[in-house]
Amino acid sequence: MISEFTVILSENAASQLKDLPKEVYQNIVTRLNAAKKRPFHFFIRLKNRPDYKMRCGDYRVTADINIHERKIFVTKIGHRRNIYEQ
Repeated sequence: MISEFTVILSENAASQLKDLPKEVYQNIVTRLNAAKKRPFHFFIRLKNRPDYKMRCGDYRVTADINIHERKIFVTKIGHRRNIYEQ
């Protein structure tokens, strides 16, 4: 049996998640837990960038996925209008 991926939140992402409305928070946590089994079902690679995004309504989660170590490192969580700003 193949083991699940581990989800790791950056300090920044953990802070962003904590500040979200309760419904949005629960939706993102549920989707991240589901992504542990099949991350590429939930995450899509961003164009011209090495990271991935997951859609959660009007919010987005960006992450780096390491297949060999089986880790999903969440870098940012935020509204779609400003999540991609550097």
